Amino acid sequence: MREVGHPALFVRQGLRPQAADVAALAALALVTTIALATFDDYGLGWDDFTHAQYGELLLALHGSGFTDTRALSFVNLYMYGGGFDMAAALLAKISPFTLFETRRFAGAALGIVGLFAAWRLGRRLGGANAGLFTLLFLATCPLYYGHMFMNAKDAPFAVFVIVALLGVARAFEDYPRPSPATLALIGIGFGLAIGSRVVGAIAGVFAAAGLVILFAVDVKRLGMGPAIRTLLGFLAALVPAAVLAYAVMALVWPWGVLDPLNPIRALQYFSVFFEKPWKELFDGTLVAVPEMPRSYVPTLFAFKLPEIMLMFGVAGIVGAFAFSFRRSEPVHRRATLAMLAVAVALPVAMTVITRPAMYNGIRHFVFVAPPLAILAGWAAASIYAAAAKQGALVKAVLAVALAAGLAAPAFDMVRLHPYQYTHFNRLAGGIRGADERYMLDYWGLAFKEASEDLRAWLTERLEAPGHSRRWQIAVCGPHPSASIELGPEFALTWDAKGADFALMLGEFYCAQLNAPVIVEVEREGVVYARVYDIRGRNVPSLFTIAPP
Repeated sequence: MREVGHPALFVRQGLRPQAADVAALAALALVTTIALATFDDYGLGWDDFTHAQYGELLLALHGSGFTDTRALSFVNLYMYGGGFDMAAALLAKISPFTLFETRRFAGAALGIVGLFAAWRLGRRLGGANAGLFTLLFLATCPLYYGHMFMNAKDAPFAVFVIVALLGVARAFEDYPRPSPATLALIGIGFGLAIGSRVVGAIAGVFAAAGLVILFAVDVKRLGMGPAIRTLLGFLAALVPAAVLAYAVMALVWPWGVLDPLNPIRALQYFSVFFEKPWKELFDGTLVAVPEMPRSYVPTLFAFKLPEIMLMFGVAGIVGAFAFSFRRSEPVHRRATLAMLAVAVALPVAMTVITRPAMYNGIRHFVFVAPPLAILAGWAAASIYAAAAKQGALVKAVLAVALAAGLAAPAFDMVRLHPYQYTHFNRLAGGIRGADERYMLDYWGLAFKEASEDLRAWLTERLEAPGHSRRWQIAVCGPHPSASIELGPEFALTWDAKGADFALMLGEFYCAQLNAPVIVEVEREGVVYARVYDIRGRNVPSLFTIAPP
């Protein structure tokens, strides 16, 4: 059976399958239009410049026939795959945009691919309504939407993981003989996922959870011997997908295949904190990142996800684990539910149990958002179907509640643009309530807007730095991105002495200066960045604490 979404299997109440599909395609088209119209609004983060360099070095490696090997020792990025960086660097050679505008464009396009894959998987799981709700939950999730424009590691990784899981869900439907198209999807998805971050191998654990369901049902139905033979036949059928995955991984992560042990070395490297420890703000307290409490990830998920996605997502997780053991459900659906539930629960549980170093909010966990949105969409469609059986009034009330619940984060995203990734929900008091307790613009995206406003301020006043001189600007925040955003007229420094201006992030480690504010970037009363005029003023330090 190729599609769970056959009309006879769809939710029989509420939107007809055709209407839900049309609505989903319309929503996808709307999000695509908005993303393509606004992608160049997003600034550069701390890592953007380095990732752009890595992409060029990977192209040089392949283009030189592996004689230019600089990419194989470039900072620590060689331990990551660079598929996105390489593709963006290649696209920039033909793009009408600048390099970093092209990177934003590529991120937006890839994020749309992730939305499409999540919709298709949600639709296969629970029908057209579930697919529609999945798409709406993920599209209005600021964690996913905000990161897809400017996060070169975690957002692409999230897309590749959900593509891999879509392939696995198709394989569950075909069990034990997956089609060539399914094998290709699995190979590409897993190859890109592992080739982006070595921890992408965890997607195999997610898949194994579903495979256990299929095997257990076969044992009960056929007996142990036939069940084992069926399982082995299925695993043998996956060999071409594994070969393709390795080839894709080799393309985007050359260092990973230079030595069979390199992926293990990368895993060991990232299993311990590899930088000089610094402190970040969590729950109003400065905490060293290797010492973050076990509550870090669960708390931030609770505060950063839209309330409606959180509510239906929790219901979906509980329901998925329960339905995985429900014999009346089709076995492939039970397997997919188990896979998705583990894909959400396991990464969070692992952080609670092992307590690794944690920082930069939950950007490393963006890959949890798509499977959570799918489970939320499945739960919402199931509840909507049950409500429809209670009459038109109950159905209408739930529809209004769903619409309002989705409109709230969408409205927040518009107000925060282009800083959607800094969103905190109403449980946290929004960004105002979170500002003194958690990190907001930890990647410094606001430097783009602040730089543009500073240049406009200078142009309006016809001010120039003087003959054979550049403006001297002291910066508290990411210098590479500030340099690119400000342009060649500005010379950057960490020292305020003798500087003309100070460009400061609104985060806790940047001081508030006793000087005129000429630019202020704010959303909902929260300051994301300021530019001060410090000409002729004594500024003892840019920092509230010493930088690491």
